[in-house]
Amino acid sequence: MADKIPSKVLRDLIDNAGLDLANAVWSPMTGGRTNSLWKLETQRKCVVAKLFNDQAVTPLFPNDGFAEITALKALKQLGIAPDLIAHFQTSHGICILYRHIEGPTWSDDVVGVANLLARLHSLDIHAPMRVVESGSEALRKQTEAVLNDCQTKEAEKLRALMPTSCVSPMSRLHLIHGDVVSTNLISAPSGLRLIDWQCPGVGDPCEDIAVFLSPAMQTLYGNIPLNQTQITEFLAAYDQPEITDRYEKLRPWFHWRMAAYCLWKAARGATDYANATALEVEQLSRN
Repeated sequence: MADKIPSKVLRDLIDNAGLDLANAVWSPMTGGRTNSLWKLETQRKCVVAKLFNDQAVTPLFPNDGFAEITALKALKQLGIAPDLIAHFQTSHGICILYRHIEGPTWSDDVVGVANLLARLHSLDIHAPMRVVESGSEALRKQTEAVLNDCQTKEAEKLRALMPTSCVSPMSRLHLIHGDVVSTNLISAPSGLRLIDWQCPGVGDPCEDIAVFLSPAMQTLYGNIPLNQTQITEFLAAYDQPEITDRYEKLRPWFHWRMAAYCLWKAARGATDYANATALEVEQLSRN
């Protein structure tokens, strides 16, 4: 999160890049948990500068600046993501500049999110991105690796709650955002948009659905967990039964993995993730 004035190195790099930003007013932006963000405003334009924290990679969210650049280029002018303006390798890390999207972050329109994700997942885009392994076996391996990195009594208790259903890997790969939380959804005048593309990949659309519907992720980003009516509305609006049926089969695995991830974060001092773990375990126990 941008909590201080950017260094002279970063300012000079952007001021001298020929982007007509030399006289911009820099304002720190809030909302993210990982990288530093500033709004750069002039009389003629408003741009976001995003400086990546290359130490912020987690087992679930890669935080890859080069992947965001690739995604924004692939999604140019499709009305889904911000317009990329420039990118730099700096002594502080990767910095990207994109056009600021005016509007509040998402609050309660689950149908709008479902429509946006359905559109994203239907795109035929070929770009060099990470392949996100899918299916119950992949989720089991990923979750056990996270739990092995926790080494606590809570981790052993959670390990015992592993689901038992078997779901095959996805046969067709789709472009996914990878981090569909409320603060990454902007209600622009022209429609809902997705920002913060540092975790994209090609894989199972259920990954995006699971993160958005996660009670932990809703709570951690300032919302109340979605109720069953909202979840039902979302899945109906997504309107791709083969995907939503698959999500229902994988749902216990996603709750199990998210619980492990929250436990991993809590073990590293992120105290708000402790309650989030409990929310995922509660959902897991209902399956």
